[in-house]
Amino acid sequence: MIMEASINNVEKIIDRISDGAIDIGLKLVVALVVYLIGSFIIKRIIKGMGRLKSLKSIDPTAAGYIQTFVKAALYVVLVVSIIALLGVPMSSVIAAIASIGVAIGMAMQGALGNIAGGIMLLIFRPFNVGDYIVAGGEEGTVKNISLVYTVLTSIDNRRISIPNGTLMNSTVCNATAEQIRRVDLNFDIAGSEDADKVEKILFDVIDKTKWLLGQPAPQVLITAGVPGGLTYTVRVWVKTSDYWNEFGALMKEIPAALNKAGIARPSTPISVSK
Repeated sequence: MIMEASINNVEKIIDRISDGAIDIGLKLVVALVVYLIGSFIIKRIIKGMGRLKSLKSIDPTAAGYIQTFVKAALYVVLVVSIIALLGVPMSSVIAAIASIGVAIGMAMQGALGNIAGGIMLLIFRPFNVGDYIVAGGEEGTVKNISLVYTVLTSIDNRRISIPNGTLMNSTVCNATAEQIRRVDLNFDIAGSEDADKVEKILFDVIDKTKWLLGQPAPQVLITAGVPGGLTYTVRVWVKTSDYWNEFGALMKEIPAALNKAGIARPSTPISVSK
């Protein structure tokens, strides 16, 4: 009798284990199917978002942020749904997610600050991809604006990655945000030289440059005194894309024209202000 009772108990335990294993197996199969279907639907949604006219009309960086956020949110919903299908109490799931969120937040304070900076850059747009900026002690052309870093390419083709948090706490000088820029050059001339003659020489050189804009009108001004002479400031307006062409032409032609006319300089060298 004892032997039969023991055998019956073992059989009941095996039946329970079998039933439990089958139940768990079915739930895992259902969870896998839901995950595969959900992943397929999410990919289709994100792909469909990429074709939306409203999303194409905004800045590519902003569009990328929106797609990333939507994708992450949809996967969170999918994972939570799968956990619910497996029979895990939602209160436990929410508590676990909250604990994980706090732990991640404490471990990634710097990264979260950069992400917040990236969001602020997205909202306020102090610069766009392709702009030339000076910020955070670095300068270059903006190549990419990610959620954490902004990547610049320097004039000598170095890649510079600046944390977005640093950018949001720095003064940003955007040299290409406006359509036109002013070229400012300072030339020190001996005080004994006739001012009208010097101004005429400078205007003659300015008028011959092909990048000059008629409005605002160019200026030649006496702006300061130096030992033994005066500082003449040349100010001309050009398209932003032509800035360095005009800068180089004036720096080449003006000294040549002054030398040809025999205009004397004081002992101080030519100075340039940008």
